[in-house]
Amino acid sequence: MLKRWAAMLLCLITVVSFSACGSNNDNKADNNGESKIKVSVTFDAMKEFVSAVGKDKVEISTIIPAGTEPHDFEPKAQDLAGLSTASVFVYSGLGMEAWTEEAIKAADNAKLIAVEASKGADAIKNTDPEEIEEHGQYDPHIWLSLKGAELQVKNIKDALVNEDPSNKDYYEKNCNDFISQLEKLYDEYNEKFQSANKKSFVAGHAAFGYLCRDFGLEQNSVEDTFAEGEPSAQQLTELVEYCRENKVTTIFAEEMASPDVSKTLANEVGAKVETIYTIESSENDMTYLDRMTDNLSKIYDSLK
Repeated sequence: MLKRWAAMLLCLITVVSFSACGSNNDNKADNNGESKIKVSVTFDAMKEFVSAVGKDKVEISTIIPAGTEPHDFEPKAQDLAGLSTASVFVYSGLGMEAWTEEAIKAADNAKLIAVEASKGADAIKNTDPEEIEEHGQYDPHIWLSLKGAELQVKNIKDALVNEDPSNKDYYEKNCNDFISQLEKLYDEYNEKFQSANKKSFVAGHAAFGYLCRDFGLEQNSVEDTFAEGEPSAQQLTELVEYCRENKVTTIFAEEMASPDVSKTLANEVGAKVETIYTIESSENDMTYLDRMTDNLSKIYDSLK
């Protein structure tokens, strides 16, 4: 591991040296001639949150390429070159991006403000040994909770204020406006979910634990591992029995994962397959709020 990261550091220095030759400015100027804060983020949800708070005062680059499963991503030197010139680096945390600590060291950027957006979260602990081995001690999918998103947005706002205190009021207003939208959406669906007869739904991957905690729901997952692998015959039998007993009419499949197993289960129990967003890559030009509204609407409809 040490040799791997030492090699990456040497490559990163080389990449940065060449990229620096073409520019004397660390930040890109906006239309008013003011420099923008260069922010590097790990995946799409973090980009959405930074954009909501920073708006036209930030220039955002995303490290994990669109269509790439973040759990499986292993960065190369060129993926991390931007960290050496960025002012702020935002990652979700809770083990979602296991490579960030070493990447920050390799960037060797003394001015870089690294933000673990989930800092201070009441994290859900994984209990399944295979899940712990695959994804770590905690469930990392906190951005799929509206309450979790509030926390992450606040942490991002604090980092932008730290980097650019002269625009503190601007960032705080944008943060508060976005949180107001999150809370409005939460209030709308909390009332709906409280009145729903059923409280459980079935998804391809158990990525919605924090969302379930928000609304008093329960998720059951089809796949043991995200985007790959299949449940055993016994597990599939148990899921079929569960779906029949609970009159499940919808099986959710994530946009980043193969829906094959979800379709198999749906065919067994006479259910339909619906796409649900994990907001790890950009999809259909939809915002975070668009996709969360779509998710909540589909989950609520499945409980009727």
